Amino acid sequence: MRLVASDIDGTILGHDGKISDRTIRAFHACREAGVELVFVTGRPPRWLTPLQEQLGHSGTVICSNGAVVWDLAAEKALASHVLGMDAVLEARTIIKSIRPDALFAAETLTGFHLEPGFIENATSELLSEVTPAPLRQTLTADDAVVKFLAISRSVSPDDFLAEIQPAVAHLVTTTHSAPRTALLEMSVPGVNKAVTLAEYAASLGIDAADVVAFGDMPNDIEMLRWAGEGYAMASGHPEAISAAGQQAPHFDDDGVAQVLEAKLAAQRV
Repeated sequence: MRLVASDIDGTILGHDGKISDRTIRAFHACREAGVELVFVTGRPPRWLTPLQEQLGHSGTVICSNGAVVWDLAAEKALASHVLGMDAVLEARTIIKSIRPDALFAAETLTGFHLEPGFIENATSELLSEVTPAPLRQTLTADDAVVKFLAISRSVSPDDFLAEIQPAVAHLVTTTHSAPRTALLEMSVPGVNKAVTLAEYAASLGIDAADVVAFGDMPNDIEMLRWAGEGYAMASGHPEAISAAGQQAPHFDDDGVAQVLEAKLAAQRV
């Protein structure tokens, strides 16, 4: 075990926004043992505060499902894969033809754009930062879109993915990571967590066989398959569990920490 790659939400971070003390200790023990750490998330760079404040992480984070490699210490993108405006707007048209109730948002390297109604919670912090408006009005050719989002409130997450993914496959890579919300996450074709993680590991001279990865949702599937040891959380999505070679205990039982503790103990023997 030379590199640990972990998803964040539902894998090490709960709905309360907390990382458990046991998990924090396990990651610190990895660092002390000389094991590299990288977090691989669907989150944008602006939502990485828990890693900084709770874990004291200041290294690399692979964000937006592989579309951005972010340097936490320098607070800048080291690499990015950007969607063209034509692809975004064409995908929007196709999705709207299939699900007329769908609403859209776009994550860029510099901000967030969302359509009216995309967020239902009128008290959301995002609504105080961003004025909702049609994407055609707010996005420009200069905006670097790293993740295009579509939400529907009339279908399940898995069904939404199943009907939209093949229709837009020529334009975007499509996945989802919200367990109870039909929220699709789209990026440049061919880009996912595994692709960017493989590039990052190679830059460190680390082979897939020496990577231990953790995840819980469909956007983790490729990463879990690529890693020498891919662990899906027992509390995760059935497709992630099926895709992974191994299973970590339930999130509520500090599954990631349990696996890391056992591996570090075995390395010391």
